Amino acid sequence: MQARPRDDAGITLILGGARSGKSRLAETLAEKRDGRLVYIATAEAWDEEMRARIAEHKLRRDDRWHTIEAPVAVAEVLQALPAETGAVLIDCLTLWLSNLMHAGRDLGAETAGLLTALNTARFPVLLVSNEVGLGIVPENKLARDFRDAQGRLNQAVAAAADHAIFMAAGLPLVLK
Repeated sequence: MQARPRDDAGITLILGGARSGKSRLAETLAEKRDGRLVYIATAEAWDEEMRARIAEHKLRRDDRWHTIEAPVAVAEVLQALPAETGAVLIDCLTLWLSNLMHAGRDLGAETAGLLTALNTARFPVLLVSNEVGLGIVPENKLARDFRDAQGRLNQAVAAAADHAIFMAAGLPLVLK
């Protein structure tokens, strides 16, 4: 595996709760880069509420952005992008994990694949993810399994990241 040359941007993980400002911060950071910007979207529009959220995100992005919908194939898409890509925003790991779990995929293997893709990327990558472990213990096994898997995924990506930011109430707290 060829190591990715680190630059001032590298890999940035942005964590936080729902509507904390994660995506907006990630977009702002990406837009500081020159060149083509790629938005890897993991959400699927299963209902009207999700369609509205997706539309809101799209309205914020100008024509520098190229959107690729990848509900599960995030690592594969990331590895296929050209080296001259200005920056990539993956939004979000939480929906990606949910999609993987619903598809019955091997979470360990998928996480390893993502980490390999991040390590070999030759452009800045920003990842958005929810911090879901700050609330009460979920009452059902699936919800507890999801919370635990999200915590493990966030830890693995944070360890690989050059920068980690926690968002709360629209305010960034730099963790790394």
